[in-house]
Amino acid sequence: MEEINAKVEEVSPVEKKLSFDIPWSDVKKELDFVYKDLGRKAKIKGFRPGKTPRKTLEIYYKDQAESQTISNLVNRFYGETVKKNDIVPVAEPVIDDSGIEKDKNFTFSAIVEIEPVIEPKDYVGLELEKEEIEITDKDIQVRLEELRNLYSTLDDIDNDRGIIEGDFAYIDFEGKIDGKPIKDLAQKNYMLEIGSKKFFVGFEEQLIDLKKEETKEVIVKIPDDYFSKEIAGKDVSFSVTVINIKKKTLPELNENFVKNFEKYESMDELKEDIKKSLEAENEDRADGELRVCIIDKLLQKNEFQVPPSFVEKQVFSMMMDTHRRMVMGGMAPEKAAEISSNLRDKFKGDAEKMVKTVLLMNSIAKKESITVDEGDIEKKLKEFAEKYAQDYESLKKSYEESDRMENFKVKIFEEKILEFIKEKSKIKLAKKTEGK
Repeated sequence: MEEINAKVEEVSPVEKKLSFDIPWSDVKKELDFVYKDLGRKAKIKGFRPGKTPRKTLEIYYKDQAESQTISNLVNRFYGETVKKNDIVPVAEPVIDDSGIEKDKNFTFSAIVEIEPVIEPKDYVGLELEKEEIEITDKDIQVRLEELRNLYSTLDDIDNDRGIIEGDFAYIDFEGKIDGKPIKDLAQKNYMLEIGSKKFFVGFEEQLIDLKKEETKEVIVKIPDDYFSKEIAGKDVSFSVTVINIKKKTLPELNENFVKNFEKYESMDELKEDIKKSLEAENEDRADGELRVCIIDKLLQKNEFQVPPSFVEKQVFSMMMDTHRRMVMGGMAPEKAAEISSNLRDKFKGDAEKMVKTVLLMNSIAKKESITVDEGDIEKKLKEFAEKYAQDYESLKKSYEESDRMENFKVKIFEEKILEFIKEKSKIKLAKKTEGK
C-alpha cells in the first residue's frame, strides 16, 4: 500500500483532527485480504473450508468483512500518522468514516486529544498572605469544652417534663407525601440531638415540649436541592412518636477530670498540650489555605485548555469515591449509585480545576527540574513514622503492600513543587480577623 499523507488540523490546543482519503485500489487490496482470511475459516454448507466462492462469502459475511476492513485501514493509517507527526494521544480517538463503497475512495477522520503545551509563567515572586497562628485562652477553653462533651453521659430525665433544647430524643418517625409513605423517610428509635440542626429545617423545633410516648404530626418542606429528586422541594408530613428522652451531663473541669488522661498530672499540663495541638492543627490549616491561594493565583496567571477526557476521568473518580464512602456509611449501593450519578455536573468544575492544577504543577516541575527520589520518600516516611509513633520498616512495608506508595510519591512531588514556589514568593504573615 502506498503512503497516505493525512491532513492534520488543530481543532483546539488539546485536539487535532486527522483526515484521510484512501484510494479504492488500497481499499480493494485490504478487502480482498479480509475475504481471503474469512474464506479459510468460513463454514458454509456445501463448501469445503477455503473453497467458498467470493460471491457466496459476500452474501453471508459482507457486513463483517467491510467492518473488519475499515478497522484494519483506520488502525494502520491512524497509527502511522500519529507516529509520523509526533502526536501523543491521551485518549482513544473519535472516528468518523464514510463506509466502504465499490470503486470509491474510503475517507475517515479522527479527532485526537493531546496534552496541552504549557509554558508556565509568573510562578516566581508571588505576593501571598498567610495567617499568623496565635492560640488564645478562649481557644483552649473551647477545646476543653469539646473534651467535656466527649466524656459526657446521657442520663434519664424527669418523666414530667417535655423535650428542651440540648436533649437527646429517641423517636420513631414515618414521613408521607400526599398521604403516601416514603421508605427513606422512616426509622425506628432514631436518636436526635435537639438543637443540632442535623435534621430537616424546622423539624427539631416542633418536638419541643413533647413528652415520652407522645405522638405529633410534624410538617416540613424538603430543600429544593435535596439529593433525592423524588422528594426535593416537597412538603412532608412526619408522624413522630417520642420513645425516650435523655439529657447530657457534663463532667466538671477539675483535677478529677484530668485523671481521665494518663499522660497528664495537672490541668496546666492538659492545657499546655491542648495549646501545642491547636498550634499544629492551625498551622496545617493555614498551610492548606496558602496552598489554595497559590494554586488560584497560578491558574489565574496561566490560562490553558485541558483534554475533555482528563476531566471526565477525574469526574468518574470523584463519583466512585463518593459512592464508596456512602456505601461504607451504610447506604444501599443502588441508592449510593443514584446519588453519585446525580452529582456528575456538580463535580465537573472542581474536576477541571484539579486536572489543570496537576498539569500546571508538572510543567513547573519540568521547567525547574524538580523530581522525587528515594531519599525524599525515605525522609517523608521517617517523619510519618515518628509523628504517629510507628516503626519505619513496618510503615514502609505497609505502603508497598497496599499499593499506596505511588500516591505517596505524587503527594511528595506536589509538596516539593509548592515548597519551591513558596521559597520564591513574598509571604506576609497576618493575624486572622473575626468572622474570617
